[in-house]
Amino acid sequence: MTMRVPTGRFETELEVRKSRFISIAVPCTSAVQAKLIVKETKTAYPDATHVVHAGVYGKNGDEFSFSDDHEPKNTAGRPMLEVLRGSLLTDILVLAIRYFGGTLLGTGGLVKAYGDCARLAVAGVPAEELIPRSAFVISIGYHLYEPVKKLLDSRQATITEEVLDTSVTFHGSLPSSAAADLPTLITNMSNGKGSVVLTSLSDA
Repeated sequence: MTMRVPTGRFETELEVRKSRFISIAVPCTSAVQAKLIVKETKTAYPDATHVVHAGVYGKNGDEFSFSDDHEPKNTAGRPMLEVLRGSLLTDILVLAIRYFGGTLLGTGGLVKAYGDCARLAVAGVPAEELIPRSAFVISIGYHLYEPVKKLLDSRQATITEEVLDTSVTFHGSLPSSAAADLPTLITNMSNGKGSVVLTSLSDA
């Protein structure tokens, strides 16, 4: 089945037996990035009792990270992770910020509360289908600068860098479905003098 990726941030709240939970979902592509986001969140909510998180990453959601943040083991981050794994979302991080309300929830109550945080995040976060992309490096003469830019624009390419030297070199990416005939087109446009290097990002 097709995976989806979040396209923006989503935030909501719920209250469980006087404990306040803030549930936040954000795009995130790795466990390393997740650590930075968690650190920033703890700074932004210094009075929170716990900042629990779970995230899944990679084209198939095979990579993951989670933390109970001092809640009893496997009562917080783990149930959130299980919700994410069943959601067909990837490259997503969900944070559950808890303010303790004075009443212990017990193991079952914690599992349900944190699972509900993840379910609300999954239901509310804006997302789109994950489209495989290919990276490109294209080198052409200056006279082809505008025609090649128009070609790339027509194929929903994202240009991340332009290097202007003895020739023009474009670095960027585009949907893999639009990349297959790109080398042939550039070769024909440049009379064999241009070059194209393609790399599948979906295999990274």
